[in-house]
Amino acid sequence: MGNTYSQIHIQVVFAVKGRQSLIPYSFEEELYKYITGIIQNKKQKMLAINGMPDHIHFFIGLRPDICISDLVREVKKASNKFMNEKLGNTTAFEWQGGFGAFSYCRSEVQTVINYIRNQKNHHLSQSFKDEYIAILNEFEIDFKIQYLFEWIDYNKLE
Repeated sequence: MGNTYSQIHIQVVFAVKGRQSLIPYSFEEELYKYITGIIQNKKQKMLAINGMPDHIHFFIGLRPDICISDLVREVKKASNKFMNEKLGNTTAFEWQGGFGAFSYCRSEVQTVINYIRNQKNHHLSQSFKDEYIAILNEFEIDFKIQYLFEWIDYNKLE
């Protein structure tokens, strides 16, 4: 009987709808555990998860028997429900449409894990928009700025 062997490492990035800062620090760990559970129940391996109040990154070892779009859709759908139950009626939580998925070779795994674990410090000096565009450029992905996540300039709202 033949077996399937693979080594697929994917970083997934997506944002809260409207780039609102709706992930309270007090819920963060619980949200990340919940998402990790979804990933593990789908027989995938969570390598790292972290983020900010307006977006998250997770890094997984992906088995070839699942479609990344289906997995992310399931994570977003279930975690939307989870966050709305946690937040109650204070606000409607929803992830924005779309996501980024970036593949890495084995030699980069620890670097990506460290990068994701260090999100809070990283974002002291770089905005999510700049970070995301830098990743797209690093992977030489063509994009049009108007089709990326909603970018809210909070300075213009004041």
